[in-house]
Amino acid sequence: MVTREEIVQAIQTDPQNRRFTEQGVKPLFHVDPSAELLIISQAPSRRAQESMVFWDDKSGDRLRDWMGVTKDQFYNSGKIAVLPLDFYYPGKGPHGDLPPRKGFAEKWHEPLLALMPNISLTLLIGQYAQRYYLGQSRESTLTATVEHFDQYLPKYFPLVHPSPLNLGWLKQHPWFETSIVPTLQAQVKPIFSV
Repeated sequence: MVTREEIVQAIQTDPQNRRFTEQGVKPLFHVDPSAELLIISQAPSRRAQESMVFWDDKSGDRLRDWMGVTKDQFYNSGKIAVLPLDFYYPGKGPHGDLPPRKGFAEKWHEPLLALMPNISLTLLIGQYAQRYYLGQSRESTLTATVEHFDQYLPKYFPLVHPSPLNLGWLKQHPWFETSIVPTLQAQVKPIFSV
């Protein structure tokens, strides 16, 4: 089996990532062989890329609240892995960050997932992660996919992105915090109970 270090080396030498490697930017993801919960989202934020700490921003604070885990559990339990669809901050677009680059997850997710045989639940955060992992089985809108999350359990749990840019969405869909969040916490809690 290929090791994590070998995969990181291959990522950094891949021509698709040359400009990042030349600037000294390292890929940001977290793989742990004992992880049971996997978080898949679009790409690291600028702040996370600069600090090299995944979900190190307000979005991460909100995500941890939704999951019902502490910062210590999130970073130090060995129970959580993080695989964005792109391991590099893609830059700013007109309405938030640019989307993850095409072809990136196709190259690197499978060998990294092979290093984590104990994953029992995967959070699919945002439309890009849901499109990639749910494909044609997802609903026609992100809202509908999130609302019908139970169709994808026990393997996947689709969520809206916890970004401050989505506060309007959260206000328009109060059922998310009254119904979806408690269900998410009930799915996550057993992972931290043993």
